[in-house]
Amino acid sequence: MREPLYGAKDVVAALKQFVSISYDQWIRISKYIEVNFTDAGHILGSASVNLVIKEGSDEIRIGFTGDIGRPARPILRDPQPMFPSDYVISESTYGDRLHMEKPAEKSKFLEVINDTCIRKNGKLIIPAFSMGRTQEIVFMLDQLVNEKKIHNIPVYVDSPLAVNATEVFKIHPECFDFDLHQYILKDPDPFGFKRLTYITDVNESKRLNGMKEPCIIISAAGMVNAGRIKHHVYNNIENPHNTILMVGYCSPETPGGVLRSGASEIHLFGDTLQVNADVVLMDSFSAHGDQGK
Repeated sequence: MREPLYGAKDVVAALKQFVSISYDQWIRISKYIEVNFTDAGHILGSASVNLVIKEGSDEIRIGFTGDIGRPARPILRDPQPMFPSDYVISESTYGDRLHMEKPAEKSKFLEVINDTCIRKNGKLIIPAFSMGRTQEIVFMLDQLVNEKKIHNIPVYVDSPLAVNATEVFKIHPECFDFDLHQYILKDPDPFGFKRLTYITDVNESKRLNGMKEPCIIISAAGMVNAGRIKHHVYNNIENPHNTILMVGYCSPETPGGVLRSGASEIHLFGDTLQVNADVVLMDSFSAHGDQGK
């Protein structure tokens, strides 16, 4: 079993050291080091790090990308170019492939919804991380509702953290891209529509497991290795009318990674379950840049 590098106590101690800094400001953090954060366009508040380090008469510039966002994605602004650097440390999660682009992405999503909730009369279960991925999926559903392409399908966001994160998104419109600002002129709440319910109460979450009517359930964690999504997968994976829609990367050893691999059975809560539900992959929702961008 792997030993964690840090625990909850370490997180609390680290949070006490946090200082808020705006984008695009050179901040001197020591006599020899300056730092500037540029918008990485990945998730709300993400930044690339630009360092200028003085060593004697030399000046060394180092760039650390963190996670690189994707241009032309909904909600957030595009990634901002970093400053020229002598050394760049870069992520490359999707450096060997290209993502599906709009409008094919929305059409594919609508196809999965119709196949599951209309044709099969089943539940669409979506494991999604609370910050970023959940809001993007909800926004796409909001668009489909406004376009009158989906009707009377209840949608549940079952994650206290996702509910809180969505509220954080709502109070930071300065981070939204131009297209979302234009969309808000017609729909003031891009993260809410008539049949959408945000759930925090644990009893309301349990009630979803007993529901028989078609619906869409979005819940964390995205790798199905923690949180309420484990219960939703546990209660729905053996029903062939249902679909598990995987919308992002999962470590191979996690339950999500097992589902992505095409396994015929999965182990949850000490039980072995048959994967009778359809498992559909849609990595186009990824907030990471790809090989081309």
